[in-house]
Amino acid sequence: MDILSEQILTKLREQVERSEHLLGLIPPGTIDWQPGWPGARPLGELLGHLLDCLAGFCAVLYAAEPQRLAHFAALRERPVNHRCGAEEARERIRDYMRHVEGGFAVLTDHDLARRIPTVFVPEGEALLTLLLGNLEHLINHKQQLFVYLKMLGVALGTADLYARRVAARDVMVLIRNT
Repeated sequence: MDILSEQILTKLREQVERSEHLLGLIPPGTIDWQPGWPGARPLGELLGHLLDCLAGFCAVLYAAEPQRLAHFAALRERPVNHRCGAEEARERIRDYMRHVEGGFAVLTDHDLARRIPTVFVPEGEALLTLLLGNLEHLINHKQQLFVYLKMLGVALGTADLYARRVAARDVMVLIRNT
């Protein structure tokens, strides 16, 4: 795997890790809870939609390498956008990530520029654009889960939402001290 592909996968791993962390904070008995605004998804359906977010990565990778990733076709049979509990969501997320890891293993950075036809753009979009769009989709719904948990009274902070990184100011201190 080349450097850019590796960096995208690293960011996806971070988002999945934080999503799994949030799944572990869901209070018992709240899967059917939903915010009080019209059209809001119940929590359990949001968890099923997180599965759809990861299935989207698999669909893009399959479209990019249908022969090498032919086994991804079976993923289409699995339910997404359904009510599920935290444990089912966690297990399914980990399964999707095993597939995603395998899909990224066959990518090169050169592949990221290749145009992949989609339902919405038949002439195709760059594989990188499709992967980043799926990453954005996952991040948005991870944020939604964070908001739901806050509304349920779970004490959360930014560390629950973002992967820990060395801050730029800390790097500058390290550079000055060397």
